[in-house]
Amino acid sequence: MGNSTSSPASAPPPPESPLIIPPPPAQISPAPEQSPASTDLQTIHKEMSDNKNIPNKNGLNPGTYEELHKKTKELFPQVFDGGKILISKPLSSHFQISHSLILANPMTSGYRFGATYAGTKQFSPQEAYPVILGDTDISGNLNANIIHAFTRNTLSRFVAQFQGDKMNTQFVTDFKGSSYTASITAANPDLINASGIVIAHYLQRVTKSLDLGAECMYQRGGQVPGGQIAVMALAARIHGEKRQLSANLIPMGPGGLGGHFTYYHRINEHLQVGAELETSAGMGEAVASVGYQQEIPNAGVNFKGLVDTNLTVQATLEKKMLESQIPITFVLSAFGNPSKSDFKFGVGMMLG
Repeated sequence: MGNSTSSPASAPPPPESPLIIPPPPAQISPAPEQSPASTDLQTIHKEMSDNKNIPNKNGLNPGTYEELHKKTKELFPQVFDGGKILISKPLSSHFQISHSLILANPMTSGYRFGATYAGTKQFSPQEAYPVILGDTDISGNLNANIIHAFTRNTLSRFVAQFQGDKMNTQFVTDFKGSSYTASITAANPDLINASGIVIAHYLQRVTKSLDLGAECMYQRGGQVPGGQIAVMALAARIHGEKRQLSANLIPMGPGGLGGHFTYYHRINEHLQVGAELETSAGMGEAVASVGYQQEIPNAGVNFKGLVDTNLTVQATLEKKMLESQIPITFVLSAFGNPSKSDFKFGVGMMLG
């Protein structure tokens, strides 16, 4: 069900050779909304990219720059409105298909078909490459992802999205060392018109509890003032066994500075809380959010809630049918903003 839920259920393939699906890269530039089917499949084993098997003298590889705020973001509910249903079925230990139906507003309603293939190249029992994910709707809009690890420490990803006569592409390569991760991303490159976006990321494990990083973005094109622009950002993350504080400082034009701060705290085995603050000094704006996730494993319940300073309240409730022979998950979603008289409710079901 993709963006409609945060902890999708997926039917396990035959135990002798499980279908392993690593996560896709985060989108660098605006692109058409990703399909529910493909997003759901991509979030199975979403922790794979952390590369936890790489040791170093100060701890573990710090992960990628894009994962700085991941722990907090995963606590926040992904709300939707209307009705949604997702059916997924493994056809073999390497191939899986899915069907999704959305009944909401005319802009998002429709049917999508998705397919996932996981290859035979393995560096560990928990991962297999290459991975090919794709989905399409009845209008011919297509999302495609190809993920491959050429070496144990190098992961490359290609993302393409086609919607009508528009196309968005993205190439990402991550290199993970013993105490650092370096990434390079090219978004919508156009060699003929000399346009596109190039982003370089670097994240270094400085001590056992401190990571420092930097981001450099260069964009060139006719729609950019002056024809080209370069932006530098800095990042830091302080983490412990149950806590994590992450921060980004981003230039926002002449004399302006933007910040993105998140805090994550695991209260106990089943309760986690998080807070987020996004600021823009140049525009004089700031938005703060507080959310939490409560799990009740014995009942198969997962609840997520969020409230922010814009008076927005969001919540999702997932209920797994633990005694069912077929994996079934029911999902309820709610969104409300009294100041704007905006209220939305959704109900969904995942099978397989």
